Amino acid sequence: MLNALKDFFRPAPAVPAPRVPAGTRYYVIGDIHGRLDLFETMVDAIEADLARADIDEARIILLGDLVDRGPDSAGVLALTRDWQARRNVRVLAGNHEEMFLQAFEKPEILRHFLKHGGRETILSYGLSRKRFNTLELEELFEFLPELVSRKERDYIASFEEMIVAGDYVFVHAGVDPARPLDEQKRSDLLWIRDRFLDHEGPLEKVVVHGHTIFDRVMDCGNRIGIDTGAFRSGVLTALVLEGDQRRVIQTCREDSGPVEIFHGDRAR
Repeated sequence: MLNALKDFFRPAPAVPAPRVPAGTRYYVIGDIHGRLDLFETMVDAIEADLARADIDEARIILLGDLVDRGPDSAGVLALTRDWQARRNVRVLAGNHEEMFLQAFEKPEILRHFLKHGGRETILSYGLSRKRFNTLELEELFEFLPELVSRKERDYIASFEEMIVAGDYVFVHAGVDPARPLDEQKRSDLLWIRDRFLDHEGPLEKVVVHGHTIFDRVMDCGNRIGIDTGAFRSGVLTALVLEGDQRRVIQTCREDSGPVEIFHGDRAR
């Protein structure tokens, strides 16, 4: 009886911290939204971080929404392609990439895209504001394929939906808590919000996501949100995962000041 009571009151074993595969460091970057200034500095900061490292392999994941709202979406995509030529960089599709591609299908979808940051994206491809303002919606729709090449659109269409690494899964918006990972719908991976954010129970893996803006990294145990609203806050966040350790790199710009780099266990 006494032994049974001892077993009853014995503390439960500690749950192991989630891990990424051994020997690999992951840099996971939140929604960039056309902020080439913050992204350029983030690339430099990660390259400098790697230069100080003694690791077998580094993998970089962009969580989607590279485009829209900020001033230089075309520049962000160009820098991403350049980085991919030098590093293992994988890119997830965000809902804004989906809207961008769908804008080539119908004028009414283009109208919706323009209202959600698409105007800035189109201007970043070299169309002057003066010319943009003279074009009717139908005219802009006809001109768009000339402005953004098929090669560029095919590149955006190649972005992935989900990446799994050890005890983590990386997606743009989140997952449907009622479905296993191998049965997720693309629409949820790119667009889900409340059903995912409000879920407090355990998930199949720790979900690292963007899409929903927080003023700091939001670690809820079952998920980690790292979209710190770069296009309006001036703060771009990268979550660094190695073994069972986590840390943060942020590039920050206030008003017209210089872009600064912050390292730490918690976000600025």
